[in-house]
Amino acid sequence: MSARNYSFTTPKPCKHLVDYKLKHGLKGYNLIQDSLICGPYGTSMINKPKSEIPRCSFCSGYNGRFYMCLICSSVTCRIASESNHTLLHSESNDSHEIAVDIERAELYCCVCCDQVYDPEFDKAVVCKKMMGLPENGNGGIEGGEFRLSKRKRLDFGADFDLKSVKRLVLRKKQRSKSCFPLGLRGLNNLGNTCFMNSVLQALLHAPPLRNYFLSDKHNHERCCRKSSSDKLCLPCDIDVIFSAVFSGDRSPYSPAKFLYSWWQHSENLASYEQQDAHEFFISVLDGIHEKLGKASHAIKDKEDCQCIAHRVFSGLLRSDLTCTSCGFTSSTYDPCLDISLDLNISASSSSSDFTSKPNETIPVSTLAGSLDLFTRPEKLGSDQKIYCENCREKQNALKQMSIKKLPLVLCLHIKRFEHSTIRKMSRKIDRHLQFPFSLDMNPYLSSSIVKKRFGNRIFSFEGDELDVSTEFEVFAVVTHSGMLESGHYVTYLRLTNQWYRCDDAWITEVDEEVVRASQCYLMFYVQKVICNKGSDDMSCQPVLPLADPFVPIAGYC
Repeated sequence: MSARNYSFTTPKPCKHLVDYKLKHGLKGYNLIQDSLICGPYGTSMINKPKSEIPRCSFCSGYNGRFYMCLICSSVTCRIASESNHTLLHSESNDSHEIAVDIERAELYCCVCCDQVYDPEFDKAVVCKKMMGLPENGNGGIEGGEFRLSKRKRLDFGADFDLKSVKRLVLRKKQRSKSCFPLGLRGLNNLGNTCFMNSVLQALLHAPPLRNYFLSDKHNHERCCRKSSSDKLCLPCDIDVIFSAVFSGDRSPYSPAKFLYSWWQHSENLASYEQQDAHEFFISVLDGIHEKLGKASHAIKDKEDCQCIAHRVFSGLLRSDLTCTSCGFTSSTYDPCLDISLDLNISASSSSSDFTSKPNETIPVSTLAGSLDLFTRPEKLGSDQKIYCENCREKQNALKQMSIKKLPLVLCLHIKRFEHSTIRKMSRKIDRHLQFPFSLDMNPYLSSSIVKKRFGNRIFSFEGDELDVSTEFEVFAVVTHSGMLESGHYVTYLRLTNQWYRCDDAWITEVDEEVVRASQCYLMFYVQKVICNKGSDDMSCQPVLPLADPFVPIAGYC
């Protein structure tokens, strides 16, 4: 995979950061450099004495997130929107709007109450980390996590001394028990982009999609024929992220190029506001299809699209309309990239006006119940009568959904946001959903549904193939916590039978009970036969010799 040289415009920062840099330049960044240290797994953080606990200068508390002002170095806390001492500090002191997260070494705007991205600050952090680490006797970085391989050829997009950076590349040392698997890397929040980071983590570890990009199936010089007048190529920028994540570098990565490219593709969503993770997921797949689907000239109109997005995520839904008068059934088929499921809430427990009793116990839903609800026959209302070809008039009908074709990777979207027609407002459903790690989709296939409808009679079924795999294993769960307007997305990844919590730049090991207790929003299952083929433990793979950096990575290519 060759180096990328894209023309790239950095997303515009908030106006408070612009004003700060006009008044103070990079002086604050240079001062912060002296306080930066390299934390666990390559993360950067502000150095503080081990015996000293950070305390807020306003409340003297030690809870919540702490931020250090770039002007006066005062430390303030932010526990919630109603307890935001960083905002009080900026309101009490003129031009004290920009601070730094002590634990994450990320810029924070006290007025916007959000993280902000600046490539100049990124350069300062990365340069300090690369130049400040001690060298060992072999001329490399002591304790470094870098490797020279097929995935390491990246465009840093920075003006600092790249020769010094390249000089510090070293073989990865033998991993310790606390070392994470290869490809597990945090993603920096670029300003309300947790929705993007959570979905990207799931896409980066979807086995078929991962194998496609790691084996160089999309290369901007050989495959991408974009012209200077075209929008940025979304698959090319996804390929860059794969290169960065699987390079062996453990420090958090900033997907700024991809964010800008996605903004060009989805201009209606181009802002620093929080977006819906499900909407982002569909938008990314559409962007891949728009580029790669149109690029294939071998596909005829009647054939399935062979772009990687549809080959991995595309399935086929069947909708049956049955006349209640004569029993005549008409079927239609629609492609899908995911399946949206309602929480199996009983009519007695649901409420259209969002009213609830105090201390009311919230019932628990199950994924099996939601799938049963999705494939359950539904009687259409009197205003939804269909024209029956057999009766030759409009009749009442039953509608039933089923799955005609399963994808390689099954994405299940849980509808947690609903709208009240009475109060004309939206809310989030906090109901817990129990879901299995192993899922058998056979009961929800069209063949099973139709056979059940006719009493399991033995008859030939069109397209009923015996070799179709219906068993799936979960590998990623995107969760949403908080309220509808101020929530946060986090992804749980299942790698080598261990769960990891991906919270933007932070990666931590968690027990499966933590995953089961989370409020799942998007669940990604992969066919078990694919999961078994790609289940090699990459975390213990030896680093490739420096003399032969182009050997394919076992289990990935």
